[in-house]
Amino acid sequence: MLKTIGETSEETGLTIDTLRYYEKIGLIDNIERNASGRRCYSDDDIGWINLLLCLKGTGMSIADMQCFAELLRGSEENIPDRIKLLQDHKTAVLAHISQMRERLLAIDNKIDIYLSKVKDKHQREGEA
Repeated sequence: MLKTIGETSEETGLTIDTLRYYEKIGLIDNIERNASGRRCYSDDDIGWINLLLCLKGTGMSIADMQCFAELLRGSEENIPDRIKLLQDHKTAVLAHISQMRERLLAIDNKIDIYLSKVKDKHQREGEA
């Protein structure tokens, strides 16, 4: 079932302007048009947009997403290049996750310090 740009915007969470921008820069291509020239998005188009959102949400740059999109338009001979791009991105995502875990640990430690201070204060007030 084909969807309008408004329906696609609502389903994906991307604004209509962003959908048009993604098309303009080559992240989305071959969008069907109806008789009046309006964009019509297929389930495959929406699946692709959701993959772009996944890549963006994990920190992939627009330039790398454009490279990936271009590779997908090519022949199957470039599958090793696709794999490399995704593996490199996965490595970067894992490094970011590791860094975030360390930062979360620092936050947890600070919370524990403050909780301990509050507990100590209540104990001292209870003794008085």
